[in-house]
Amino acid sequence: MKIEPKVTKNKHPRKKTNTMNLKKLFPILFLFLSVNFYAQEKENFKEKREQIKAMKVAFLTTELDLTSSEAEKFWPLYNTFDDKQFELRHQKMKGYFKRMQNDELDKLSEKDATALLNQIEDNEEDLFNLRKKFISSLKEVLPSMKIIKLKKAEEDFNRKLLQQYKDKGLKK
Repeated sequence: MKIEPKVTKNKHPRKKTNTMNLKKLFPILFLFLSVNFYAQEKENFKEKREQIKAMKVAFLTTELDLTSSEAEKFWPLYNTFDDKQFELRHQKMKGYFKRMQNDELDKLSEKDATALLNQIEDNEEDLFNLRKKFISSLKEVLPSMKIIKLKKAEEDFNRKLLQQYKDKGLKK
């Protein structure tokens, strides 16, 4: 009696191939999901910024009590100023703060630290000059008292916004 080894055919010949394909697809899928998540975060940021901007417009409108003629001249100036200020604060400063997080700050050479400090000072100066130019433009369309009220209203709005953010954080 002759004993032959039992040879079984693989019922799933593609199983190994599918596993390999999944291993190849996983990094691509991960990258796609990461990009998608980043895009959603960016979209959420834009949406939140628009909500805050709408609340700010309503708040300033109430606080400044602009005439229709004043409002017609004021809002285009303010919106341009606000957009430029946002760009200076968030776009340029974002790069600076990334370099100052975690261990990155400790790894900066003195030369790099000096260059970073100069960039920050330049950005602060740009913000100052932007506000100065904005106020100069406002003097042509608003009385000085309303320009002062604007400064106070912006500070009050920022304070209230920060308080809402803190209150929301405590509730979580």
